[in-house]
Amino acid sequence: MPLAVLWFRRDLRLGDNPALAAAAAEGPVLPLFVLDPALWDPAGPARRAYLLRSLRSLDESMGGRLHVRVCLPGQHLADLVAEVAAAAGAGSVHVAADFGPYGARRDTAVEATLAAAGRSFVRTGSPYAVAPGRVRKSDGQPYRVYSPFFRAWSAHGWRAPSADPTPGVRWASAAGSQPLPPEPDLAGVVLPPVGEAAALGRWSEFLGSGSLQHYGADRNRPDLSATSGLSAALRWGEVHPRTLLAELGDPGDGGRSGPEVFRKELAWREFYADVLHHAPASARVSLRGDLGRMEYDSGPDAESRFTAWCGGRTGYPFVDAGLRQLLAEGWMHNRVRMVVASFLVKDLHLPWTRGAGWFMQRLRDGDLASNQHGWQWVAGTGTDAAPYHRVFNPVLQGLKFDPDGAYVRRYVPELARVTGPEVHEPWTLAGGPPSGYPARIVDHAEERAVALSRYAATTTRR
Repeated sequence: MPLAVLWFRRDLRLGDNPALAAAAAEGPVLPLFVLDPALWDPAGPARRAYLLRSLRSLDESMGGRLHVRVCLPGQHLADLVAEVAAAAGAGSVHVAADFGPYGARRDTAVEATLAAAGRSFVRTGSPYAVAPGRVRKSDGQPYRVYSPFFRAWSAHGWRAPSADPTPGVRWASAAGSQPLPPEPDLAGVVLPPVGEAAALGRWSEFLGSGSLQHYGADRNRPDLSATSGLSAALRWGEVHPRTLLAELGDPGDGGRSGPEVFRKELAWREFYADVLHHAPASARVSLRGDLGRMEYDSGPDAESRFTAWCGGRTGYPFVDAGLRQLLAEGWMHNRVRMVVASFLVKDLHLPWTRGAGWFMQRLRDGDLASNQHGWQWVAGTGTDAAPYHRVFNPVLQGLKFDPDGAYVRRYVPELARVTGPEVHEPWTLAGGPPSGYPARIVDHAEERAVALSRYAATTTRR
């Protein structure tokens, strides 16, 4: 019986893995992971460490059989994969389809190289419940607005989780496996438990705690432990979204219940993947070209403000708490991500690409589609139907979603002794902000007016 290679990428799990089932149906399976410099080099320490820990967990779950190869700079990855398949005597290489701009190009090259050697490249499943490109408007065009996409995505539906083939898999071994690199220095960043078992355990805990039922009301509260914490697990495929969707029940309440709101959040991830699939250049440039030409600040003062923003020293506590959470955990609460992004683009007048790049360096869940298009949604250059009128007020957002200031005090120790909601406006305290906490680097009301003026000028020049 022929051997099959299963090339793991964004599916670092054994359960609910259709590509594994397809490979196991052919015979013994050689599990392969290739450390690709095109993806490894741009990643920051948190993302690298998370990936390495997840790979070690995956390796343990298959009895130490994971075959690791490191693609060296200048080496063609397609040649490396073909070399592994040839050395193992494999007739096929199985993968979950990759719809990202780089991943799609890479897979096309690998498929051609394997075909030239008489081997097949088999795509089964993807990291999404509904693969990008599957849902389209009646005229065949892709969606650019979330709400109609969500309706079409829901109507399309998705398959049930696949049967677990693990007990019947015969793992193969091959010579030439290389060690994973050592973990980078995390400089104090604390990561959560990693791996498939940890992801499923976190999901079970989320369901058992009752947080799902209150998700619609509490998901925007960073002061509460009200989210699933599964963004990194979804990004690396430690759990498939289909697994989560299967336990949410049927919609039917008009979208207001916790389970239905959670379903909508999963759909946002799939929407952004679909947008990027159809417009791969939007990973680097604005989807809306007109607003992408807006006037931005530059020069020493702009760079100084960007540095203050990166370090969580803007003088706006809710913004600073989010950026310091990012530095401490490689993660940031989604509501705070929007406020932090709005502050960079609309208060500091810097392009969204600067912030998106910083996030991708620091996030453990750095998903290209979700990150880039989340930033563009806030900046008004992406898919938002009413883009530039929305300017998040960092004080009001803090008062609304961190009403007692617990989130701020958790991440901004200079303000730990400021009680209650006053922590969101330390400049109003008698004597001003506590020692060590910076003054505001800009006045929000003034910069909001500047941002709206620049956006309006840009749109009238179309």
